[in-house]
Amino acid sequence: MAIRPVRQDTGSTVYQVTENSLPKSNIYCEIPYCSADSRYFVFSQDRPGHVTDGHPDRRDASPPIFDSDYIVCEIGTWERRLGGRGCGGIAMTHRGIFYFLRRTKGESMELTRLDLETGESEVACELEGPLKVRGLATVSPSGRYYAYGVVTDDRYREYGIEMVDLEEGRFQIIDRDPYILNPHPQFEPSEGRWIMVQQNRGGKIDERGNRIRLVGEEGATLYLLDIADQGRTTLRVGKPYTTPCTGHQAWIGGTKEILLTVSGYGPRSGVRGNLLGVRPDGRARVVSSGHRFAHVGTSVCGRFFCCDEHGTGDIIIGSIKTGKNAVVCHSESSFSPGIQDTHPHPYLTPDLKWVIFNSDRSGEPQIHAATVPDDMIGELDDY
Repeated sequence: MAIRPVRQDTGSTVYQVTENSLPKSNIYCEIPYCSADSRYFVFSQDRPGHVTDGHPDRRDASPPIFDSDYIVCEIGTWERRLGGRGCGGIAMTHRGIFYFLRRTKGESMELTRLDLETGESEVACELEGPLKVRGLATVSPSGRYYAYGVVTDDRYREYGIEMVDLEEGRFQIIDRDPYILNPHPQFEPSEGRWIMVQQNRGGKIDERGNRIRLVGEEGATLYLLDIADQGRTTLRVGKPYTTPCTGHQAWIGGTKEILLTVSGYGPRSGVRGNLLGVRPDGRARVVSSGHRFAHVGTSVCGRFFCCDEHGTGDIIIGSIKTGKNAVVCHSESSFSPGIQDTHPHPYLTPDLKWVIFNSDRSGEPQIHAATVPDDMIGELDDY
């Protein structure tokens, strides 16, 4: 395909990297889906005839029953190769290791480990199915543990966090709750002691697996799950501490702090600051303001954030230290309800030079990459 760069008024150059009509996604923004050297990123693309993408925000809450191609793309040349073919259970690490489930025989599966930098892949663990992974999975920084959300009751009344010891091949349900139907589990990326879990209080799914409501009047909140003793640490976000969590959050590097967005206070909610930081032992603080921040991503180094803005579709990066922020580019994505690949879900590459995002600006969802303007990072980090 012919890559046509578009220069924007922000000083960024935007490249549309894909052009076919198959559904595709940059996967998500909570962690960069990039090699450690920032040379490659990976995106998913549905194969023709797929059934459903199994995304937890879809109306159908059943586990994934599809196959996707995972495409590795070289930044700058935009050359692509097939990294693997799988059926969900995706996880990513800061070291550029991409995990996904692959069907074998019958209901059995393999967890595959792909190094985006070298292109080498291997089987991390063989799993007897059916494996009912809900949404995205997570891997500990040591690479030993793989965790994901599951349904623990056939009538969809209880959910759990299941963890696999990849060295011993041992499975264990380490948490159960009626409201972790969309848990977004994320291992803390430095020590891996905790898994952050999203709790959709008041959420409900009917006995056939169809979503009645994603969250109730109580609103969403977050807690930490200690993988050693399964103890919980409730974070002071969501009611009664703040307005409800939006369900978009990410660890800030190895700082033991979490960045998240909360629901707004009105049309100018961003002015008050809906981008918060919270630690296990403290109250939430406003990290940055001036926009209605939506989806959240943090840089591997833990110094910067990258968010999209609901309403405008603008992509914003900012300094977690200074709180200063700037619009990198205009995604022009539609944020269509229930269609996740029309949400930008932007993230910064580890070298802080690119933002990878989804956009349907061309009329259908495609993968895009935008340059971070020269000097923008330095200006944001300078008091």
